[in-house]
Amino acid sequence: MKLKKVMKRIGLLFLLLILFMFVNNSNWFHKGDNSTPKLLAHVGMSQTYPMDGITGETCTAKRIFEPEHPYIGNTIPSMEAAFKHGADIVELDVHPTRDGEFAVFHDWTLDCRTDGTGVTREHTMKELKTLDVGYGYTADGGETYPLRGEGVGLMPTLQEVLTHFPNKPFLINIKSNDQEEGEKLAEYLSDLSDVNVDQLSAYGGDKPIQALQEELPGIRVMSMETLKSCLISYMGVGWTGYIPAACKDTQIHIPENVAPWLWGFPNKFQDRMEAVNTRVILVAGEGKWSEGFDDQEDLKRIPDDYDGYVWTNRVDVIAPLVKND
Repeated sequence: MKLKKVMKRIGLLFLLLILFMFVNNSNWFHKGDNSTPKLLAHVGMSQTYPMDGITGETCTAKRIFEPEHPYIGNTIPSMEAAFKHGADIVELDVHPTRDGEFAVFHDWTLDCRTDGTGVTREHTMKELKTLDVGYGYTADGGETYPLRGEGVGLMPTLQEVLTHFPNKPFLINIKSNDQEEGEKLAEYLSDLSDVNVDQLSAYGGDKPIQALQEELPGIRVMSMETLKSCLISYMGVGWTGYIPAACKDTQIHIPENVAPWLWGFPNKFQDRMEAVNTRVILVAGEGKWSEGFDDQEDLKRIPDDYDGYVWTNRVDVIAPLVKND
């Protein structure tokens, strides 16, 4: 008899625990405010391409869709267009140069997109300024190059971008895993007196991101290490409502196939992250190759009332659908 009573009590406690976990992480009681997602424009406005078969060696400029606009990603005109169309933040890529600058450009090498050759960071900014960043784009296997000649001199420095948009938010992608690069970027940003560093965030390799955060502790950062540290610990204890330290004052990029496993996603999870000053960015698919929410069908996969950021490669297409709902 005593064993039965003990087992009943254990069963009751277990049921109460399950009930608590459900109620504490349910979105049923969330009071929606009709907020809409905020938009992160990947490299501003750029030419897009099919994602099937993409690898780290793929030259994506040689497989673009037929251009629907004239913009080349990671250029100031493309960023102006992105903000004009409704981007809340623009992502850009940087490489240190031989003369102490940071060039805004996507690829590790120049051969795919430009009329230059070699490793991007092995050039001076003066040399990079002579290149045509629209040189390599083709939608028909090399029959025509619709952007060739349109990108001469358009590779900007990071300072030029931040000076041109002094009060706009940017997400900086560090393309290496070199600790020294993080230190150099921190020094570079600290020397820009006319730039609001509070508007900036960064992601990239573990080593440069750690170095950048140590030098500029107020900046939001993310690396694979910081992301895993946050998400794994949250999956373990987040059901209680407790937010691990690794999830505070940071930034997390959540692949859509991971998001449903997060306690309280979307609304309660988002509220918890906002309460600890953490920015949430939802990325499409596995988030491996900059997949974005780029058309009306993609938007159907975003949960109702989600009001964090979503990653898009076509802010011109998505913004009217999101902002006018």
